[in-house]
Amino acid sequence: MIMEEGLQFRFNFAVQKQEAQLSPVTQKDEKRQDASAITAKQWILPPPPLSVEVFPAKIANSRPFVSETVVLKEGLTLLKGRVISTNLFEIANTDLVPGKYEGGLKLWECTIDLVETLNGEIKDGQLSFEGKHVLELGCGHGLPGILACIKGASSVHFQDFNAEVLRNLTIHNVNANLEKAKSQLAKLNADGATANNKRISIAPDLHYYAGDWGEVHTLLSRRPDRKSRAPTQQGKRGGYDIILMSETVYSMASLPKLYELIKKCLQPPHGVVYCAGKKHYFGVGGGTRQFKHLIEEDGVMEAHLVADFVDGSSNVREIWKFFFRVPGTLHSRGEAI
Repeated sequence: MIMEEGLQFRFNFAVQKQEAQLSPVTQKDEKRQDASAITAKQWILPPPPLSVEVFPAKIANSRPFVSETVVLKEGLTLLKGRVISTNLFEIANTDLVPGKYEGGLKLWECTIDLVETLNGEIKDGQLSFEGKHVLELGCGHGLPGILACIKGASSVHFQDFNAEVLRNLTIHNVNANLEKAKSQLAKLNADGATANNKRISIAPDLHYYAGDWGEVHTLLSRRPDRKSRAPTQQGKRGGYDIILMSETVYSMASLPKLYELIKKCLQPPHGVVYCAGKKHYFGVGGGTRQFKHLIEEDGVMEAHLVADFVDGSSNVREIWKFFFRVPGTLHSRGEAI
């Protein structure tokens, strides 16, 4: 498996003055030596970027797209692009700058977990992407969404905080992987090697959206309806059959926005969310268990642990399914959706 160096989850919150301002919290007695008297500082973040749709046709190929192969379980191979954060955001040696860059250029280890888990569930008959409408939140390289494309999804929409990530990485990576998959499929079709000699194709409807989770639903809610292909009424539940996300639950501050977005975008009653993340993100307060607790407190959805990974060298990583709490639902018993 080829992944970027330093794959351990690491945050560098060092931000220059122009990127974020610091506002000291006044203390009555700054001279006291105990911890409670240490002057606290809190981030005042810049406003989030506007939510926009990024159109592939408007992207100029100013430089060659460099990619490498990621070898996964069960013989699956995908491509990952290499884009340096310094070139896009004028930042270096950092995974995240709050309010400016949300780590979309790095391939996180939980993304690999998610892709391999999804592929395993497909092989076991627990999951099918065929004909489904899929949304990947916090997509970065877009590998989970790319898998959905290859496995027959009708439409796949990719969302990232930064439009620069979509323009310079996601769109090119999706195109490179689909060209590779179509080439392989063309050979199988020509040889009659597909199941029951049935000719199949890879032709999903692709869209790319940038923006903050608190605002981007205004675009996602207008996604094409599966039957009429006309835009759905703005504000109506988005209607995605499957939502995929990896390493999106790291910040406690963003969890409520993320959860509200999911409720607005997931198709009731049988839509499902696959969430990959670390059990706890030390230092920033988030984690899969914090997100699960938020969901359970709300009572609208329920959770099912799919897999966990304990390698002894990093935090425990987990894959969860979340779905609407509906009497008689079959998700928690593992049936295919």
